[in-house]
Amino acid sequence: MPAHAERVKDLASVAGVRSNPLVGYGLVVGLDGSGDQTSQAPFTVQSLKSLLNQLGVTVPAGVNPQLKNVAAVAIHAELPAFAKPGQVIDITVSSLGNAGSLRGGSLLMAPLKGADGQVYAIAQGNVVVGGLGVSGKDGSRVSVNVPSSGRIPGGAQVERVVASSFDVGPEIELNLHTPDFTTAARLASGINQLLGGDFARAHDPVTVAVRAPAEPAARVAFLAELENLDVQPGEGAARVIVNARTGTVVVGNKVRVLPAAVSHGTLSVTISEKPSVSQPEAFSRGETVVVPRSSIEVSQTGGKMFVIDGGVSLDDLVRAVNQIGASPGDLVAILEALKQAGALRAELVII
Repeated sequence: MPAHAERVKDLASVAGVRSNPLVGYGLVVGLDGSGDQTSQAPFTVQSLKSLLNQLGVTVPAGVNPQLKNVAAVAIHAELPAFAKPGQVIDITVSSLGNAGSLRGGSLLMAPLKGADGQVYAIAQGNVVVGGLGVSGKDGSRVSVNVPSSGRIPGGAQVERVVASSFDVGPEIELNLHTPDFTTAARLASGINQLLGGDFARAHDPVTVAVRAPAEPAARVAFLAELENLDVQPGEGAARVIVNARTGTVVVGNKVRVLPAAVSHGTLSVTISEKPSVSQPEAFSRGETVVVPRSSIEVSQTGGKMFVIDGGVSLDDLVRAVNQIGASPGDLVAILEALKQAGALRAELVII
């Protein structure tokens, strides 16, 4: 296997083979008094009335049950590609109102819909909550993690198949996770060498089209062979990534610096207040007052200068910066100054 080579399945995905988000609304019942406060979440009562009406139970008009064991929840899940009716998927249940905890609750049957508004799965089951919430009568509360959200493993059953373009057309398309002209060209070349012909061509830095068998079983075997092909991806552009909030700096191995001299120092200004009391002389009818007295100190430490030779590597740059004891925040300032001076041969990305 070539050095630093990666499998096709780690570099690209097959066009049309993807998961689809599902969302739904439902009620979690059986809570131990930690459900929605119906005066502040009236939609919970409305939902319960509608559910009871569908089950043949009519709640008299004007009657609003004061519930403590019911919570309105949002349900979301990912429908995997090629999921078939009867298969089960995991779902996540999150409180919509002011329920304190969903621990011990059960989700009643609720439909899950796709972006087209069609029902693709039916959810129901017991909620598993990893968090813990305990409150006292005096208003004190202790919470561990988030008890108002939980999961139901295998909590939804697939009811409808999502159409896929996997077996449509004479070609399949491989889309690179990271756009790169070099990687796309190498991927097409590697596939052609493996198959011994002109089967693949790169459309752009993302998409590589491959001629594939029309019969579904043969196409599956064809892709199984392709996705285990080893391809050496192209090296990324020279970049320096700076997180201004945390001070994290990531420098790519292709970053180069032109000859430059860098001076690094720390200027600190200290202002201290030392008020003094001024008392009048005896029988002078004066008043005792507090006189402000400020002391200002300005000190500058460091001030070291170091020289960076042209074409230095990442190791040399880091070693030079460490010699002057620069913190991550100081390193950001140095890199920005080098970029402005035209000495940093890299893209500086601030996130």
